[in-house]
Amino acid sequence: MSVSCIARNELRTPSRNTRLEHAIRTVLLSALLMVPALAAGADETKPPLRLCADPTNLPFSSDDPGKPGLYLEIGQAVAQKLGRTVSTNWYKSYFGKRTVRETLLSKQCDAMVGLPLVDDFMGPAVIFSKPIAHEGYALVGARDRAKDRKLAGIDDLKGLRVAVQYQSTPQNLLALRDDIQKVTVLSPEEGMAALEQGKVDIAFIWAPVAGWLNKTTYGDKYQIVSTEGDGLLWATAIGFAKASGALRDEVDAVLPSLQPEISALFAKYGVPNGAPVKFGEADQATTSSVGAGEPVTVGQAASAEKPVQTAATAGDAKGDATAGREVFNGTCAHCHGPDAVQAERKIDLRLLKKRYADDMESTFWKTVHDGRPAKGMPAWKDVFSDDELRNVYAYLQSVQDTGGSN
Repeated sequence: MSVSCIARNELRTPSRNTRLEHAIRTVLLSALLMVPALAAGADETKPPLRLCADPTNLPFSSDDPGKPGLYLEIGQAVAQKLGRTVSTNWYKSYFGKRTVRETLLSKQCDAMVGLPLVDDFMGPAVIFSKPIAHEGYALVGARDRAKDRKLAGIDDLKGLRVAVQYQSTPQNLLALRDDIQKVTVLSPEEGMAALEQGKVDIAFIWAPVAGWLNKTTYGDKYQIVSTEGDGLLWATAIGFAKASGALRDEVDAVLPSLQPEISALFAKYGVPNGAPVKFGEADQATTSSVGAGEPVTVGQAASAEKPVQTAATAGDAKGDATAGREVFNGTCAHCHGPDAVQAERKIDLRLLKKRYADDMESTFWKTVHDGRPAKGMPAWKDVFSDDELRNVYAYLQSVQDTGGSN
């Protein structure tokens, strides 16, 4: 599961027709998911298996009846084996662990397919099925390159231009290799586009999305080599709330018989699921501060050479609040709300002045530069310039709540 804030939702309020169309698609998808289970003899006395999923997160899940996604189809297959129908609760996955808390742990669904099977993911609150697959990062390159140059380790990338996702394990892994030209991209989509445009020779990016794009957009023209190493590959499973041990045991009992079907679904969506290539380990000096145990679409890089700005240095120039608003709504609004309007007080940035008083500016610079990995906040120092961040700060100053108590 990917936990970065990726700009995939529209900030504009949908029209009535758009909302109606979305509702119709959701109903159609629910019907589509129920039909196979009913055909297989689902017991109508049993409650449906409620799945939580993202409506716009292919190859994993979608509210498009024609392309339900890998995770939903795995959930459907499990439901058939259990003699149940399926219902779906939609929720955007870019909220990361918050998604799990507000859906699975809030009893909005019974299961989430594709959670990382790691000991420290959501602590004891979430329990897991047996592994269903492995997902991670992959090397993507032209198929004819495999004939001339084997990709089996870091040394095989010498002299090549390699796209790496911002603050990911691949970026950390290659950070100290001056003999490899790194090209930083913000997403797997951007990495594949750079490869297609000839800007890079290899893309070292998130494998599931790379495989899906290779299949649906690029005509299967690229070779995708899954990698294995510290922070590069994780087992995935179906997650349940701790109190759902009985359901987890039921699912575990049917999973072995579903493995051929699950493998076929991975192939259907182009998601690599074959034997990975051992690719080494990230240097401890540059290892993500999130830790290698938890997969993230955009990880947290350790703070390195660029110093954190303080109020004394950052305050030397005033920012452009209008430009800052544009950056904020294009990047920050997915977690903190459009125009910083956010009902959840813990992440309501209109309260910064109340919380931090004279330390507001220094807190801002430290947070946006280094991030807050434990709270799901990425670092932005290598994405935006200090001038752009100063503009964001100027905008946040303009929206501070000066009313009542915090």
